[in-house]
Amino acid sequence: MSLPADVLIELYRVMFTIRRFEETVSGLFGEGRVPGFTHSYIGMEAVATAFCWPLRETDMMSSTHRGHGHAIAKGLDVSKLTAELYGRSTGVCGGKGGSMHFADFSRGFLGGNGIVAGGLPTAVGAALGRKLDGTDDVVVAFMGEGAVNHGVFHESLNLAAVWEVPLIAVVENNQYTQYSPYEALTAGGNISERARSYGLPEVKVDGQDIAAVYEVAQRAIQRARDGDGPSLIDVETYRFHGHHEGEEQILGVDVYRSLDEIAEQREQRDPVPLARQLAVDAGVTDGTLAAIESEVDSEVEHAVTFAEASPEPELSAALADVYADA
Repeated sequence: MSLPADVLIELYRVMFTIRRFEETVSGLFGEGRVPGFTHSYIGMEAVATAFCWPLRETDMMSSTHRGHGHAIAKGLDVSKLTAELYGRSTGVCGGKGGSMHFADFSRGFLGGNGIVAGGLPTAVGAALGRKLDGTDDVVVAFMGEGAVNHGVFHESLNLAAVWEVPLIAVVENNQYTQYSPYEALTAGGNISERARSYGLPEVKVDGQDIAAVYEVAQRAIQRARDGDGPSLIDVETYRFHGHHEGEEQILGVDVYRSLDEIAEQREQRDPVPLARQLAVDAGVTDGTLAAIESEVDSEVEHAVTFAEASPEPELSAALADVYADA
């Protein structure tokens, strides 16, 4: 798919923001400045960007434990996201969510989830609600390849297909289920083939090619808006960092995959420089892209300053937000 220059510029802006944010978080975590675990989205930026950029603010999305990229792509404020990582009161969830539990209903972001496949049933329910409300809003559910082997994956997609809800289930197959190659744990060949079990189109796409993912995303989103039911998208991508930040220090750098493999993926399949080249080929000048990169650098630097200057939550806030308003 050939994308116009103005679209490529905006897609690149989002992808570069995710990359710079995640690189910064990785550094902060290594310095002990960010508490808890973080799971990097570096290498997978094209997936969230392509599926979220065409969405409306009223469209919804569920995320995973690796959700920073999803949140940024859906339009959440980078400063508030950073403050949330620090556990500060100015965070998007008041400092109570942390890395794996970003949420912002005002942006249609239903939240991250530390439970594998845990966001999918929530997304199906939200999609059913959109349908019953008579809107043409859609719901995107992101999940890793490990999710497809959980019972709730089948239960959710079965009901989504029976009810013909406006759901786009996006499997981000980054090749490794925690520390194991996904082929060692997943029978039956391509994940996309499972779509036939539910009478859905079989769709597989190269997740490092922003143009290819964008085309698939637009088609699935339009299918849902038109009332033609859900889609299951098998996206082949790759994570350049470990399953979680600090993995290399705990396990070593080449316990379950080789350094040569990672280097080859970075050299040949890094989605950010690939997207940059697409923009250049479409006539976007290097100066324009460099200006975007400079703006993003400043935005992320400001986000860290904002987060570190923000107060921790008051003790009295511990019992707030426990129950929904009547």
